[in-house]
Amino acid sequence: MLRLLQGLNFKNYTPRYYFIASSDTTSLSKIKELEQSVEKHKQGEYHICKIPRSRVVNQSYITSIFTTLYAILYSIPLVFKIVPDLILCNGPGTCIPVCGLGFLLKTLFIKDVKIVFVESFCRTRTLSLSGKILLYLADVFVVQWMCLKDRIQRADYIGQLM
Repeated sequence: MLRLLQGLNFKNYTPRYYFIASSDTTSLSKIKELEQSVEKHKQGEYHICKIPRSRVVNQSYITSIFTTLYAILYSIPLVFKIVPDLILCNGPGTCIPVCGLGFLLKTLFIKDVKIVFVESFCRTRTLSLSGKILLYLADVFVVQWMCLKDRIQRADYIGQLM
């Protein structure tokens, strides 16, 4: 995701809201590093929102229903306060509550939120669970491997973002 953001004109996209899992310290430091690397006059305003994980790796699907519901409830006031124009997200399950709420804003005709999902680089043959869900919610669905594009008609292929 940060590779994608490096090409973004931060001046045109402000304020920016980064949603990360509350236990994710790696992304937190990388976001701050990215934001500090942008020239001050081009930087604009940004905020980091920490939300509970929807699902941790190897968590059962049954129990993930409850953790996802908790993450959605936690995210409601944040998303409805922000009312985003664009949600740009990638693989982690943290994006599911935010995208689901963005889709709800769209279906309730509150705001035409555009959702762009970029499937993880490591997904070469099958979609992630997030990808399988967001295939139906995203306005733009991007994959980084041609063989995955061949399987998913609706996907846009952009090549690797390494």
